[in-house]
Amino acid sequence: MNKITKIGASALCGSLAAISAANAGDLTVTGGVDMSWISLDDEATGNPIGIGSNLTFAGSGELDNGWSVALSVAHANSDVYSNTNVTVGVPGLGDFRISQGVSGSGICRMDDLTPNVWEEAWGTGLGTGIDKVSGAGGGANVEWTPTGTPDGLTARLVYSPGVAGAKSGDKSGSGDDNSVQANGYDI
Repeated sequence: MNKITKIGASALCGSLAAISAANAGDLTVTGGVDMSWISLDDEATGNPIGIGSNLTFAGSGELDNGWSVALSVAHANSDVYSNTNVTVGVPGLGDFRISQGVSGSGICRMDDLTPNVWEEAWGTGLGTGIDKVSGAGGGANVEWTPTGTPDGLTARLVYSPGVAGAKSGDKSGSGDDNSVQANGYDI
């Protein structure tokens, strides 16, 4: 009976050591604030003073098996975590990124690359209703960037299940908004 106890204790210690090594990594926090005064010709703007705040958590690390893991959580202008993505790099296969929000997966990465003081060319002084590139979907999606492409070529494959669904938290679905959209794909 003593031999079985010793084997069990050493197996437990070994697994705890592996867990602590797998959780090592770095986490950084960056942020900023911007202030604006909007003035539109011949239009009522209400209170023209605006304040925007941005906060981003970014982390990375490597697992014992050689896989890399990266995390990014963005909080923009009083939204509840407007962008979140986790990237797992698998040697020989590429990067797998689980993304939620408008963090730019697939064709959405090409959304308005115009250089501007604001993040987007339409970022201030314009109303709603602007059609933008959205690709597979602005909700949650999975993106694969394979490593076996020729030099200078980057391929990205994106799958977004239930494009019309809203963002959802851990262990939950986004529900049904009775929309006709189904799954989205980008290549």
